[in-house]
Amino acid sequence: MSSHTLPTTAPPRTRSLSDPAYLAFALLRSAFTVAPIVFGLDKFFNSLTDWQGYLAPLVDRLVPGTGHQAMLVVGVVEIAAGVLVAARPQLGGYVVAAWLAEIIMNLLLIPSFYDVALRDFGLLLAALALARLARAFHPGALGAAKALAS
Repeated sequence: MSSHTLPTTAPPRTRSLSDPAYLAFALLRSAFTVAPIVFGLDKFFNSLTDWQGYLAPLVDRLVPGTGHQAMLVVGVVEIAAGVLVAARPQLGGYVVAAWLAEIIMNLLLIPSFYDVALRDFGLLLAALALARLARAFHPGALGAAKALAS
């Protein structure tokens, strides 16, 4: 009988679009850079939708200011998240996932938006996948912090 051993380290990944893992990373990074920036900018213009309609009444009562002002803050956060994904996809992926978790909690307070909350849960999982893929293809802030700590 022959014994097989598993490699202890993964083979080096290539930054080539012919590598399916790198292509997944590139697609997720592009999507999570562009979409938050576009949606964040639209919070100032309401061209895609009336964003205040996605703010749960309970949340609207808890945050200071008006619903419109709250959505402007949301827009700034989303723009910053998109820029962070572009610059540091590993950290940005986790930030976007956390942001999506907050959005999901808000949407679950609005009975007619459960379908949107479920869609956003899928996006949250994709953001986590981006953060994990970024470890292989774009070691950034989290990798640098670990190296400094050791």
